[in-house]
Amino acid sequence: MMSLFFARAARWLGMIPVVGLVACTASNAAVSLPDPAMDVPLSKTKGTATVVLAGGCFWGVEAVYEHTKGVIEAVSGYSGGGASTAKYEQVTSGTTGHAESVRITYDPSQITYGQILKIFFSVVHDPTQLNRQGPDVGTHYRSALFYANEEQKKVAQAYMTQLQAAKVYRSPIVTELSPLKAFYPAEDYHQDYAAKNPTQPYIVMHDLPKVADLQKHFPGLYTRR
Repeated sequence: MMSLFFARAARWLGMIPVVGLVACTASNAAVSLPDPAMDVPLSKTKGTATVVLAGGCFWGVEAVYEHTKGVIEAVSGYSGGGASTAKYEQVTSGTTGHAESVRITYDPSQITYGQILKIFFSVVHDPTQLNRQGPDVGTHYRSALFYANEEQKKVAQAYMTQLQAAKVYRSPIVTELSPLKAFYPAEDYHQDYAAKNPTQPYIVMHDLPKVADLQKHFPGLYTRR
């Protein structure tokens, strides 16, 4: 259990050799993107909305949205597979269909679905990397949007088409757009991992820079927690 838990950090400490491992490069840095041409307007009434995203290791995805204005809760978990295999040891095998995902509950009167997507495609991850993200390789680290309804699907499709047409990336977007069938929260030790382990090598190298990019490129949406 613990050997799996520390696997990511161990790679960067030279403890575990990984075939095909590629270090993060400048191409993984935040990308300047246009606002979504199609979006869900800010709500005029109180309430909450939910979106489930996958963009590599869920520690960093969760960390970014925990510092995003209007986000009420960000929970690390698994989507894409069944309930019986929604366990870290099985998901990391890459054979379950699951992706490490984050369920974001937000206040739609403070932030729009489109703004959440813009952060996702710019500072959270590189949507042109297929079945991997930076140093983490496998289908469980794939880029994916799990839409909860047709409105989310429509806005996400439109934004990806818009970004492709604008040629803001050097390679095609490979983000998977799938219906949300279920979300399974990850084990307790994964929740708020970056906040609880700010000096862990993996967090320092790969996740804290994402939070810094959020603050730099989205100052109006950045909040300290």
